[in-house]
Amino acid sequence: MDSTPRRKSGLNLPSGMNETSLRLETFSSSSSFRAVTCVSSPRAISSLSSPSKTSSCSDRFIPCRSSSRLQTFGLIEKGSPVKEGGNEAYARLLKSELFGSDFGSFSSPAGGQGGLGSPSKNMLRFKTDHSGPNSPYSPSILGHDSGISSEPSTTPKPPRKVPKTPHKVLDAPSLQDDFYLNLVDWSSQNVLAVGLGTCVYLWTASNSKVTRLCDLGPNDSVCSVQWTREGSYISIGTHLGQVQVWDGTQCKRVRTMGGHQTRTSVLAWNSRTLASGSRDRNILQHDLRVSSDHVSKLIGHKSEVCGLKWSHDDRELASGGNDNQLLVWNQHSQLPVLTLTEHTAAVKAIAWSPHQSGLLASGGGTADRCIRFWNTTNGHQLNHVDTGSQVCNLAWSKNVNELVSTHGYSQNQIMVWKYPSLSKVATLVGHSMRVLYLAMSPDGQTIVTGAGDETLRFWNVFPSMKTQTPVKDTGLWSLGRTQIR
Repeated sequence: MDSTPRRKSGLNLPSGMNETSLRLETFSSSSSFRAVTCVSSPRAISSLSSPSKTSSCSDRFIPCRSSSRLQTFGLIEKGSPVKEGGNEAYARLLKSELFGSDFGSFSSPAGGQGGLGSPSKNMLRFKTDHSGPNSPYSPSILGHDSGISSEPSTTPKPPRKVPKTPHKVLDAPSLQDDFYLNLVDWSSQNVLAVGLGTCVYLWTASNSKVTRLCDLGPNDSVCSVQWTREGSYISIGTHLGQVQVWDGTQCKRVRTMGGHQTRTSVLAWNSRTLASGSRDRNILQHDLRVSSDHVSKLIGHKSEVCGLKWSHDDRELASGGNDNQLLVWNQHSQLPVLTLTEHTAAVKAIAWSPHQSGLLASGGGTADRCIRFWNTTNGHQLNHVDTGSQVCNLAWSKNVNELVSTHGYSQNQIMVWKYPSLSKVATLVGHSMRVLYLAMSPDGQTIVTGAGDETLRFWNVFPSMKTQTPVKDTGLWSLGRTQIR
């Protein structure tokens, strides 16, 4: 018996084979190896161990999918804008089908030790693992028990459809192509007033009846028209600087007031008084209850006044001029309380929001092209948007928090905007010249636009107050055309 103690081997070898006939070849992968069994021939052993003739291995290492950290691959980084609102649920279903219901609930290996059951933290890592709530694959989103969240996804509301064609077209001969005039207004009693040359015509929407209200004669012309809020009286501004008030139901002139040195291009009623703006740069306040032509004069603009609007509570008057200024006046001061000079072109388009007190929108001319929104309480500009064209008119819907703008150079378009997102609801085209005139129907659903192409076009752009549903297009008869005089 050999006196040297024999070290016990941990290998069970077949009979006739000793430990020297077995060699282990170690490969680059730390988690895999290959046992190579060699014959007992000394020649074979020497050939295997020769450094000039190394054996090559063609085996491939394929990791187990169940132990891989597939959530670190970053398969979906951003949602597709085409499926807005539906991406999250779709991605969850897809990941659950591809990787199983356990996807998203992997935990980090304890102690960072690798292995098939607990893979290395760096194995097949394409990007840094983020398990916070901002990760699209976070367990807080996918859940620990299931790959699909129990919360139902909400489908986004489809955009409101606005008819792209006018449902009625009226011929309006002699409708002037002048940016500074205001020749169209729609009364609360559903009567449309239009200034054409020296005359004012009334079109009753309920029966399409046309009535000639007045003719100013060969030496004068109509520059502006404006109904009272009750819709029974209408004021007319003339080229000679007069302001006439007519009874619209009896077609009878009630009063004529002077005070302006030249044309009266814009008018605005509140509940008791009438404001008039002129090329003489002044704003006059008229009160029919007193005998004088005007009760006050507001001086602030340095060029022609072409925009005037009272707020819905009658507390503030906004005026725009060819001096690129937007001024805000109150009832008790002869000086403007706000002077806003951000516009770089004439300010004709003005609209007060019926949904939020102190919110004013204004639009600039060709060199500006922007609609700007103001908080008149502190004078701050809230937002603005570049429309790409001269802004001629603005009107705020009373049914929904949207507004419509009409434009001139160079696209002559009509645009409907959501507020406060300022996303476009619709862009309407049809006029071949600048869309200089705009008025809204009493129900707030229809607008009428006028242009130098001598047409008036009626568009259904807003939903009704109750149903909030779009007005259907009227079909083939929308191409029909009648004449207003």
